[in-house]
Amino acid sequence: MKKEILLATNNKHKLEEYRSLLFPLGFLVYSPADLNLDIEVDETGSTYRENAYLKAKALAAVSPFPVIADDSGLEVDALNHIPGVHTSRYAQKYGGYPQAMANIIKELEHKQDRSAEFICCICYLQNKDAKPLYFEGICKGHILFEPVGEQGFGYDPIFHCEEGNCDFGTASKEIKNQYSHRGIASRKLKLFLIL
Repeated sequence: MKKEILLATNNKHKLEEYRSLLFPLGFLVYSPADLNLDIEVDETGSTYRENAYLKAKALAAVSPFPVIADDSGLEVDALNHIPGVHTSRYAQKYGGYPQAMANIIKELEHKQDRSAEFICCICYLQNKDAKPLYFEGICKGHILFEPVGEQGFGYDPIFHCEEGNCDFGTASKEIKNQYSHRGIASRKLKLFLIL
């Protein structure tokens, strides 16, 4: 019998990643839209953990299932860790991810250090009264000189993953899930869920 869990996002790419990660464990992963829930959460936290909790808490208040929420971002060392917790808002500010990526590449034009990392924090709430549990993942790499490939989403086309020695814009879903920040955090969550 499948176990049911609600993911606090309507981002189809993120939903697809979580479904591929958790379905083998016997989980049906729903989005708020699947349950006719229309809740927008202001991500006012100053950390990934705070934002993940805000989203999980809002959905747990109305969900019949346990809730997972994540907050993630790209941090570019030479740019003082920008865009960081404002990763999606940074893209909105520049009119979309292609323009935001172009801006990051331009900002790094005369800098030798191109190191960066993706960070993900997952918050799990068994129910609205439960103590939050957190699972974190970090994927280190560097920013490419131009976008490559059409795989992944967000800032993937300009990110080279060190551990996997791959560009996220060209990596298969399986490879990305193995090395990505979300993949690392999700495996920690999976270990908890199967205990």
